Amino acid sequence: MAALLEGRTALVTGAGHGIGQAHVLELARQGASVVVNDLGSSVSGEGSGRDADRVVDAITAAGGTAIADYGDVGDETGAEAMVAAAIDAWGRLDILVNNAGIVRDRAIWNMEADDFDAVMRVHVRGSWLTSRAAARHWRQRAKSGEAVAGRIINTTSGAGLQGNFGQSNYATAKAALTGLTMTLSVELAGIGCTANLIGPGALTRLSATTGLPDPVEPLDLASDDWSQFDPRMSAPVVAWLASQGSAGVSGQCFRVMGEHLHWMQGWREHVTISNGGRHWDATTLGRALETDVFGTRASGLRLGG
Repeated sequence: MAALLEGRTALVTGAGHGIGQAHVLELARQGASVVVNDLGSSVSGEGSGRDADRVVDAITAAGGTAIADYGDVGDETGAEAMVAAAIDAWGRLDILVNNAGIVRDRAIWNMEADDFDAVMRVHVRGSWLTSRAAARHWRQRAKSGEAVAGRIINTTSGAGLQGNFGQSNYATAKAALTGLTMTLSVELAGIGCTANLIGPGALTRLSATTGLPDPVEPLDLASDDWSQFDPRMSAPVVAWLASQGSAGVSGQCFRVMGEHLHWMQGWREHVTISNGGRHWDATTLGRALETDVFGTRASGLRLGG
């Protein structure tokens, strides 16, 4: 059986550890040539290193093709350079997986503005910068008459979809990636490219900061024993979304939790009330919401909190 991604090229950001590492290993296993990007920083975004090298070594030792990139996704020059690295090495980029991320968790009353800005810079600005560089490359190829099948896979989380105490910065960044993905799916449709969203669940360096157990790196897993917290659980979904077979899927969000794959749906019209072409009166509106929309007046329910 032919590999799913034979002949395709990919860039995965934040691929030196955890979920990103699992993604890039699977893409390479499926035949893709991969740029393994990782700044080599701490989970809070401090410092730098060569964490990508270990992953590249594992891929090449298994017969795959990979190069390392140590750039900062939040830096415009660095983001463009990592996309250019794939083009320079293999003549093109086909797949972009935006996985790089950091956390700086605190309750909002204790959080500094710098903690908010730093998290937004990596998750949102970083994903936007790499996506722009990839989109420009694909548009140029499409304008030259080539049939392009570009794929962008962005990364959200439960915090971005449902919120999480102490993560007003991280949750905001992950929710913002939903809007970015939906917009990219519209803008890229005309040139044959897609954009989707993956929400993995696993034990990682980032999850360990919230008090969860220490992670196990995909490279360190000695067996194929199944674990619902294995960082590799979402990698096959990413590989399929990166393939030619996913051409009809764009603007979608998939949450992968253990053995479960959830196709998520966003904000939709759920209940509608009308005031017959007049301005709402706040008191009347409140009663209509309590009675006809929320059903809280009769039941004594309280929403949220």
